[in-house]
Amino acid sequence: MRNPVNVLKSLEEKARTPGYKYERLYRNLYNPEFYLLAYQNIAKSTGSMTPGADGLTLDDMTMARINRIIASLKDHSYQPNPARRTYIAKQNNPAKKRPLGIPSTDDKLVQEVVRMILEAIYEPTFLKQSHGFRPRRSCHTALAEIQSTFIGVKWIVEGDIKACFDSFDHHVLIDLLRQRIQDEYFISLMWKFLKAGYMEQWTYHSTYTGTPQGSGMSPVLANIYLHELDIFMAEYQQKHDVGKANGRKDSKEYRKARWKYICAGENLKSDSSKINVAAFKSAQQELLSTSYYPAIDTSFKRIKYNRYADDFLIGVLGSKADAERVKADVRDFLQNTLKLTMSEEKTKITHSSEMVRYLGYDVTVSRSKDVKRDMNGVLRRMWVGKVQLYVPKEKWTAKLHEYNAFKIKKDETGKEKWKAIHRGYLMNKPEVDIVSKYNAEIRGIYNFYRLAKNVSVLNKFYYMMSRSLYKTFAAKYQTSVRKIRDKYIADDVFSVEYSTKTGKKRCEFYHDGFVYKGEPSTYAGLDTLPQYRRYVRFNSLAKRLKQGICELCKAETGEIHMHHVTRLKDLKGESPAELLMIQKRRKSLALCGNCYQEVRDYNF
Repeated sequence: MRNPVNVLKSLEEKARTPGYKYERLYRNLYNPEFYLLAYQNIAKSTGSMTPGADGLTLDDMTMARINRIIASLKDHSYQPNPARRTYIAKQNNPAKKRPLGIPSTDDKLVQEVVRMILEAIYEPTFLKQSHGFRPRRSCHTALAEIQSTFIGVKWIVEGDIKACFDSFDHHVLIDLLRQRIQDEYFISLMWKFLKAGYMEQWTYHSTYTGTPQGSGMSPVLANIYLHELDIFMAEYQQKHDVGKANGRKDSKEYRKARWKYICAGENLKSDSSKINVAAFKSAQQELLSTSYYPAIDTSFKRIKYNRYADDFLIGVLGSKADAERVKADVRDFLQNTLKLTMSEEKTKITHSSEMVRYLGYDVTVSRSKDVKRDMNGVLRRMWVGKVQLYVPKEKWTAKLHEYNAFKIKKDETGKEKWKAIHRGYLMNKPEVDIVSKYNAEIRGIYNFYRLAKNVSVLNKFYYMMSRSLYKTFAAKYQTSVRKIRDKYIADDVFSVEYSTKTGKKRCEFYHDGFVYKGEPSTYAGLDTLPQYRRYVRFNSLAKRLKQGICELCKAETGEIHMHHVTRLKDLKGESPAELLMIQKRRKSLALCGNCYQEVRDYNF
């Protein structure tokens, strides 16, 4: 069998050929190596041990199980199980619930193989304006692009598609797939996944629209669908834009003010009297307060576009009528071509001087006329027209509420008073785990909002979190905050001691501050390569599964059963298998049939 990495690279190379059509994709689903790679990918997910409608999980993964899936695909008897429907709270509105489908583990394996194939085919063709669910892209890359491309826009259209992922038309999606894929066996498999339905309260429900929620291939299918919107906007931009790229003329008022400034400078060189100095400063002030471009310029128009999943922004450099026309044309395209509905109440046209909420940030285009000297010492307006990003106050206060780290009281006059409180569910944890938990939460919000101009407001978030930490320790040891500070703070740093194999170490509470890092650049923490290109470790799940050696009794066997657990910290070490997993710090063991049966008998 061919190495799946080589197959995927080959698919990528052919994807760059315009008009190329894939005719024999389905045969890749007969390759066991693809399923081993998919198995490694989904095993990393925290939800890999969540049972689907059939009650099975990733536990007891064997080559025989993979071969059964391949056999059903070969004789075309494979039929996906309906997803188990559950509901999770929406992040921006906890009162509302979002439906989530949990596929069976066998379906997850097939979907992961399909996802890798589709990503290899379509990823090279996606436009740079798309940032959601893609390798090497994230919210930060989307915001960085806005910072560099939305400079000077006058109006912003906030795009919102009503129930986007639940509204994808199956026939439209299949037609889009057929434009690149001429393999009816593969298309038939896609139909099966789209029509698999879901189980809720032991009742089966059919699916007539939308992509399988919770499935691994849903994000790439969404990008394939919304890629048509990206193409439409690219073509629309070419038709809409007026004027040469570098041909925008300055205003008459600016030319007049600049000539006055030049003349005042020449007079100052010849005669540095107080009158000429005052005249030069006056001309300089007038120049700096005069707009470079005309307020209304019909000879120069531009639109900019940025999309993350189903959220998108359109920046318009023109009149409000232009922005309304763009909004109407996008609405008609979504409705007539993609069968999607634009939410009229959420799709707003906002003046760029106001705040626009996008990807958790407040976005605005600065009108500041503050000046700063450049490298040559000349005063210039450095911020006018630049895109600025800000941390919304309700975002970091919502995090404090989510962590239950503070409470709000009101005094007699109705003024709010914030008071940090201890977190009871952390009291029984080890000291290092408590500090690590607070550090992870503080670093998490800072890493996300490090592009914000006002990221320093997170010092208020940090203040409440630090007081909550002190009170959690005080409640843990039934003492006062003052005594906790005296015991654990040295050189203004709160730290705790913990033991390792190499000796004693200290875990320090976060104290690195909140520095603005908003210039567009390469951001740390982003995936640099697609999942299938990452280095495969010597002890990977696939190699342990194929090796044929039981990790518990060391016996050679022809059939390895992979035993998985959800969390290591739930293990108590009461059996040889649990002791070995704790020792190796692994959530999985490769076992022979006898050892696996003993583990199952012990757990039950």
